[in-house]
Amino acid sequence: MRVWFWVMLVVAVLALVAWYLSYTAARLDRLHARLEGSVSALDAQLVRRAEAVMELAHSGVLDPASSMLLAQAATGSLDFADDAEVHDEVRDFGIDRERATAESALSHTLRLTLTPDAVREIETHKGGLALTQRVQQAGQRVVLARAFHDDAVRAVRRVRAQPPVRAFRLAGRTTMPKVVDFDSDPPAIDSF
Repeated sequence: MRVWFWVMLVVAVLALVAWYLSYTAARLDRLHARLEGSVSALDAQLVRRAEAVMELAHSGVLDPASSMLLAQAATGSLDFADDAEVHDEVRDFGIDRERATAESALSHTLRLTLTPDAVREIETHKGGLALTQRVQQAGQRVVLARAFHDDAVRAVRRVRAQPPVRAFRLAGRTTMPKVVDFDSDPPAIDSF
């Protein structure tokens, strides 16, 4: 009788451990899927921002130097978006360093060219207000998408740091995700 008790206890403990590992693996899989979705959303918002900036640059409402600077920065961002298939294996749940540099350059150029005086001048032209609003909204969506992505990265890293996840290699060979590191601050303009 006593042997059956210990056998049943061992079976129950093994079943509990198996359930826990299965539940944790499924949770980790869901978190990785959420992370992939956040990368796609961030990529889409970066493309939309670059397209909005390109539209502003080619609208004719800016001075030629500002138009050229914005067009070059937006082109740099869009070039990396077009090469997304090439960079997929490099970025692993984020954007690679080169694209981050291009996105930071676009953010910096926006702050440099869209001063309060320049925005007031743009908004005096027909359709200028809509252009500046589109650029502002695209910039805000980039900031939000980046925050959601970084939150997803932190959730995955928190689960992957648990000893059972590491001991049983529940993440497989998936690389550890990293938070996105680029300058995404929009221009600080009150009239936006």
